[in-house]
Amino acid sequence: MTPKKKTYELTAQTIIRNMAKRQIEGFYCPDRASALAKALSLMPEGSSIGWGGSITLNEIGLIEAVKNGPYDVIDRATARTPEDTKSIYSRIIGANFFLMSTNAITLDGQLVNIDGHGSRVAFLCYGPDHVIVVAGMNKVVKDVETGIQRVKAVAAPPNAVRLERNTPCTITGTCSDCQAPGCICCQTVITRRSSVPQRIKVILVGEELGY
Repeated sequence: MTPKKKTYELTAQTIIRNMAKRQIEGFYCPDRASALAKALSLMPEGSSIGWGGSITLNEIGLIEAVKNGPYDVIDRATARTPEDTKSIYSRIIGANFFLMSTNAITLDGQLVNIDGHGSRVAFLCYGPDHVIVVAGMNKVVKDVETGIQRVKAVAAPPNAVRLERNTPCTITGTCSDCQAPGCICCQTVITRRSSVPQRIKVILVGEELGY
């Protein structure tokens, strides 16, 4: 094990202990393959599963595995009309599992997320029986303030480029705290505790994943 990998593991264990105090269940996986296996092991066959937009989930192969697995898949990408989208979201709110990543996670076990429409953070806050969060150790930050800074400086610009939004950061590569119509930084959610014990499960991965 390299010093960097060992440090990832030690840091993850610190975060997991702190998350437990917040009624959030944590796991550490050294790589994306073991993270995929862990996530699948948490979801029984036949479970209804939805997810939010996430590069990380695709990078570890979780979305593909769910689509090809023995699950009741709720895929928002299949929506063709606003009515379809509304129907799909109404199914996700009652799903057994919601899958997502997080924009940042603090050393004391808090999740930091910034969204556009808020459809991802909405299901983190309320609805599905369980939320599984997968995050690379590159998303670990000292505290909430640093987490918000990370989202604006590191995560939001490439996500705006990926989503082809007409915002200043897609031109300059840096956040200008804009009010552009295409802004994806509209909702800021800090998850400091799970009101339902172990409803939120966080899988920390000893790799750099997502933005």
